[in-house]
Amino acid sequence: MADNTQQIEYWNGPSGQRWASLYEMTERSMSFITSALMPFAAAREGEHVLDIGCGCGSTALLLARAVGAHGKVSAVDISRPMLDVARARATEAGLEIEFREADASVTDFGPGFDLVFSRFGVMFFAEPEAAFANIRKALKPGGRIAFVCWRALAENAWAAQPIAVARDLLPPEPPPDPFAPGPFAFADSSRLLQILARAGFREPGAEKLDTLMNLGANLDDAVGASLSIGPLARAAVELDELTRARVRERVREVLMPYQTPAGVAPPAACWLVRARA
Repeated sequence: MADNTQQIEYWNGPSGQRWASLYEMTERSMSFITSALMPFAAAREGEHVLDIGCGCGSTALLLARAVGAHGKVSAVDISRPMLDVARARATEAGLEIEFREADASVTDFGPGFDLVFSRFGVMFFAEPEAAFANIRKALKPGGRIAFVCWRALAENAWAAQPIAVARDLLPPEPPPDPFAPGPFAFADSSRLLQILARAGFREPGAEKLDTLMNLGANLDDAVGASLSIGPLARAAVELDELTRARVRERVREVLMPYQTPAGVAPPAACWLVRARA
């Protein structure tokens, strides 16, 4: 059976440290998506919620406020650096949240959750069907799962256009496996819904979310965000300074049309997904 060792190593190494240090930027960038996801998931007063791939804790904080004093939020991630940030933020906010460093694909959470929730935390499983089958066991009978994941890279201008204009300056890479663990692993909604059904979920459904990524107040911020998150960030990590400067200029130009009074906001395309145990 395949495991998630590669992902665990990635999110506990320099990349995990980088994401932990940039959490304010990533929260800003995903603010429109989060605003759509929270009412879609609809955590209720008194519910017990499991937040998978909680990262630096932003959604866990929102969920804790939604379920109130009579509810409970348990939040898991494989990244220790990000969990350290999440715990500190919860303490500062005065919220009691159980944070666990755990691989949700194999951890026995015990039944009892009303809602399993995730914002971009479920696309990295080595064996997604087995992972979702394990996650389903955490839900009460009739409990629900609600999460957001990316549609195809080509539909996400915020990610696709910066890496496209920089491609000839980047180290060569083999064509990606579209189903390999990674941000766009669930771009094919038909495949995703089949995975959920085979994992034992009932009434799986996905609806399109067409929204925006807020990359920053100005073009300098937006270029920095493109080189910090998304596929370009991974591909450009070892570039020398001269090449990185050339990449920055190209990315600046391609993002220029997306300037708005509220910031630089290129299109983002997601699936909002739900099902029942």
